[in-house]
Amino acid sequence: MISKKYRFHSRGGVRYTYQNGKTIRGSKVSLVFADNSRKKQRYAVVVSKKILKSAVGRNRIRRRIYEAIRLELSKIQKPIDCIFIINSKEILDLDFKEIQKILRDLLKEASIL
Repeated sequence: MISKKYRFHSRGGVRYTYQNGKTIRGSKVSLVFADNSRKKQRYAVVVSKKILKSAVGRNRIRRRIYEAIRLELSKIQKPIDCIFIINSKEILDLDFKEIQKILRDLLKEASIL
């Protein structure tokens, strides 16, 4: 799990990232990202109730995504805000290596890695 210092602490930062960030869409996960002036990275994972009704399932997806981000943190050096939006409930059944690959591909496409 990713530590709290790498997470958003208010809705203002999330709102700013949505309004001023760039979006990369994937089939299962989308990425909204924007540079920040805080000199640190921040991440959020959004899983809508439209995607999965069960809170247990949504939280499991969130935990798995945060763990995949944690494993990539050492490769990311610039201060950036990233919001991962889950587009498909199929991600719940994916192998963890596949989730890592999806996130790594999105980060490379955004020139973050």
